[in-house]
Amino acid sequence: MRNKKKFIKVAIDSPAAAGAGTIALSISKHYNLLYLDTGKAYRFLAMHKIKNPKKFNLNFAKKKINKLKIKDLNKKNLLSNKIGIEASIIAKKKSIRDLVHKFQVKLAYSPPKKYSGSCLDGRDITYNIIPDADFKFFITANIKTRAQRRYKELNKLKMKISFEEVLKTIKLRDKRDYSRKIAPLKKTKDSILINTTNLTKRACFLKIKKIIDKKLSY
Repeated sequence: MRNKKKFIKVAIDSPAAAGAGTIALSISKHYNLLYLDTGKAYRFLAMHKIKNPKKFNLNFAKKKINKLKIKDLNKKNLLSNKIGIEASIIAKKKSIRDLVHKFQVKLAYSPPKKYSGSCLDGRDITYNIIPDADFKFFITANIKTRAQRRYKELNKLKMKISFEEVLKTIKLRDKRDYSRKIAPLKKTKDSILINTTNLTKRACFLKIKKIIDKKLSY
């Protein structure tokens, strides 16, 4: 049995390229938490839909999700703009969301025993995946800053794309994420807002660490 006092759940919501993934990964490493970038589960299915457009259906997606391992979500090609756009499209479908939801909840509440808890980031984590999370954050940044970050990230991966294309994609992702009828991106009242526009990665980490440490010390 796990020591419940040590088991913590961190939920992070954010628009695309706000820096949530980097921060969540740092927090996870520091507190020994299982880290899951939930958006990559949709990207993983989107990749298979692009590769197998005629075969892709709910049963096909279910088989892929059932075999999905955390390491499968670390593939660099999942970050491509094409996969990102397709991911935002299939994420609108309730059947797909229900499928991914089960995968996310299982990891959030029952991570491997070697971890002291879980940290998930995505679009609907604070109110849909881990509504009883011990810590809830909404991480954001202005759209040009987010587009610049994603542009640099894609350039490092040697993906040929212009800044204008990235900016356009980010705007489209925001529109879809905020306006979809099922589990839209939104800041909950109990989520702490963190704007990373003018903060370094280290400053963001320390800001969130201070909040977590203060509550854990009680």
